[in-house]
Amino acid sequence: MSNSKVVVVTGVSSGIGRAAASKFAQQGCRVFGTVRNKASAQAIPGVVLVEMDIRDEASIERGIQTVIGHAKRIDVLVNSAGVTLLGATEETSIDEARTLFDTNLFGLLRTIKAVLPYMRGQGSGRIVNVSSVLGFLPAPYMALYSASKHAVEGLSETLDHEVRQFGIRVALVEPSFTKTNLDLNAPQTVARIPAYGKELSIVSQAIQNNVQKAPLPDGVAKTIVDAALGSWKMRHTPKGEASLLAKLRRFMPAGPVEKGLRKTFGLA
Repeated sequence: MSNSKVVVVTGVSSGIGRAAASKFAQQGCRVFGTVRNKASAQAIPGVVLVEMDIRDEASIERGIQTVIGHAKRIDVLVNSAGVTLLGATEETSIDEARTLFDTNLFGLLRTIKAVLPYMRGQGSGRIVNVSSVLGFLPAPYMALYSASKHAVEGLSETLDHEVRQFGIRVALVEPSFTKTNLDLNAPQTVARIPAYGKELSIVSQAIQNNVQKAPLPDGVAKTIVDAALGSWKMRHTPKGEASLLAKLRRFMPAGPVEKGLRKTFGLA
């Protein structure tokens, strides 16, 4: 795929989405970045901001129509918008779980469904879904976030089989800890069960420590651009910890991998 592609990136207000949109623009792509509120969004050089809420089908339709009105086509869709949640599974309310899935899975699905008719019509396209290493690994006290990313992985693999007949391919990007406000300011479940309090506090601090020393989103953004514009493969892990974890999951016995994960999160 050449660098003059029309690219839509969701969730460019901050973090990975913002870095990816900027990187695509630097590559010479025509980039449209979605934000929930244009009035309060900061400009990104070379990126046209489009107001769009991925939790709202009508908003998505308006946003995609805006892109089509300007560019007449969409070559790449990057689903980057997402939310997280920290807390024990037992503490998580159904409403909290529903809100998380509404963005991380159903928001992604709504956007894909809005874009696919145009990609099918033009006979080409690339969809890049930003997952996480938690799409193939567990993380204590992040069960619903992990579940949503596991769901994104399953959807992506299946969708790729369905749409390749139209010249469209689907890819996953699976980052590990990244220094963004999403992780630094992760919301916690409203309910609190005292029995989980000690471990949750340990895990929460471990996450903060890992995020503080994690790389900025630039490396993930480069991986997203490679997944979108380079030769197709399903899974892309940024260099460093994410790539190491993918190799460990594939080649190491489950026991040592589990012990390593618990150590990462400060658990005995």
